[in-house]
Amino acid sequence: MSKLRYYDNASKSKAARVGRAIYTEFLRTGRIDRAPEDWNHQERRYLTHSEVAARTGKRLETAGETTCARLNGFHKAIRFPKIIFHRTLADSPHLGYCHVTAARTRFPGSAGDITWSFYLANFFADIGEADDQFFRRVSLSYSRMYFAVATEASETGKDFTINRRFRPNGLLFRTHDPKEALKNVLLLGARNEELRKIVKAL
Repeated sequence: MSKLRYYDNASKSKAARVGRAIYTEFLRTGRIDRAPEDWNHQERRYLTHSEVAARTGKRLETAGETTCARLNGFHKAIRFPKIIFHRTLADSPHLGYCHVTAARTRFPGSAGDITWSFYLANFFADIGEADDQFFRRVSLSYSRMYFAVATEASETGKDFTINRRFRPNGLLFRTHDPKEALKNVLLLGARNEELRKIVKAL
């Protein structure tokens, strides 16, 4: 697949330019003003992939901070750490995902706590079961995807990897609905049944 090319069209949008009333002038004088600024537009300025990735990352991290603030604003007994960082897809830097928070939860029947991470992405995809291609069948049918995966410390202990013993793809939930995502994360963060009842009533 050939690499995508991106260009900056902000300076060329009609909304960004204050145009003269060309048609009114024609009706009034019978002449069409052929001024260069009306007829010769700037050539397209193509953006590098790193420029596109930087813009995408900024948008993702802004969305991640807003999402984390909403989670922490629900109830004073449910708090999540703000751990914001993003990644963009190698050949499509306009697509990416953002890590929002991480926490621990004890599931019924489990021996101990499960560590998990919550993400949002600006695309929708199936979550894969292999490290080499975590996202499968990437689609733009929905503008966002929210998902959480179980994690565990890597062998070096310096970073985290997907806990594939929990599930083959480590997935706890995946949705395009922000309300459903909020509810799922709050349920993961609720420490007792009383808080869970409050969240379920949303």
